Amino acid sequence: MGQTVEVLVEGGKATPGPPLGPALGPLGINVAQVVKVINEKTKAYAGMQVPVKVDVDPKTKEFTVTVGTPPTTALIKKELGVEKGSSKRGEIVGNLTIEQVIKIARMKHDNTLAYDLRGTALEVLGTCVSMGVTVEGKDPREVQKLIKENEITIPEE
Repeated sequence: MGQTVEVLVEGGKATPGPPLGPALGPLGINVAQVVKVINEKTKAYAGMQVPVKVDVDPKTKEFTVTVGTPPTTALIKKELGVEKGSSKRGEIVGNLTIEQVIKIARMKHDNTLAYDLRGTALEVLGTCVSMGVTVEGKDPREVQKLIKENEITIPEE
């Protein structure tokens, strides 16, 4: 039976120090090797906290690294280059293009309950509403309506 270590690391910047080193050290595997794999797999998420799961077989000392995706809010903030979403109702903190919404939807698709990329894009737009983010200069609810009415087409994956 293997052991699992789950941690949050900054994309592309994991180190053998805490939280990884102390968690992996007692399992007898090469921590530097694990850190190298994690950094390679998370470099696309630079500057964001990323959930990482390391499954270790203590007998063979083999490991697998599974990388989750950051929260949708973190992906939106990264696309916009902002520190945080709106703190007041009606405040707009940024504007995404529909291409950026699709890019975020592609990153999140495997971790949502949506059947297709269109459904995931609608979920991303819902997050934009609560963050004070417009899309193509419009309220995200308006963009959701345009997608549902097939006036904006989301490509199928």
